[in-house]
Amino acid sequence: MVHAPVAMLSGMVRRDILYEQIMAGRSDANIRFAGLVELLKYLGFEERIRGDHHIFTRPGVREIVNLQPKNGKAKVYQVRQIRALIRTYQLGPANDE
Repeated sequence: MVHAPVAMLSGMVRRDILYEQIMAGRSDANIRFAGLVELLKYLGFEERIRGDHHIFTRPGVREIVNLQPKNGKAKVYQVRQIRALIRTYQLGPANDE
C-alpha cells in the first residue's frame, strides 16, 4: 500500500510537467499523444474513439476536440488548439472541478 501514493504522485508530476510545457509553448512538436490524451482526461474531458480519431468533449466547453496521433506524437496545430482551450476556459490543475 505504500507504493500507491508514490505511483499517483509520479503521474501527477508528469501531468503537471506536460501541462506547464504545453502552456509555455515549448516543444509543441514533441508532445507525446498518450500524454496529451491523459492530460485531457485529467482536465475532465470524456474520450470516444472512431478509427484513429480521438474525440473529446467536456461539459461547459463548447468546442469538440478531435485529435489524431502522428508517429506517437500529437500534431503541432492540435497542441496549439488545446493550449487555446485551456486558456479560454481557464482549465488546469488549480482550476479543475
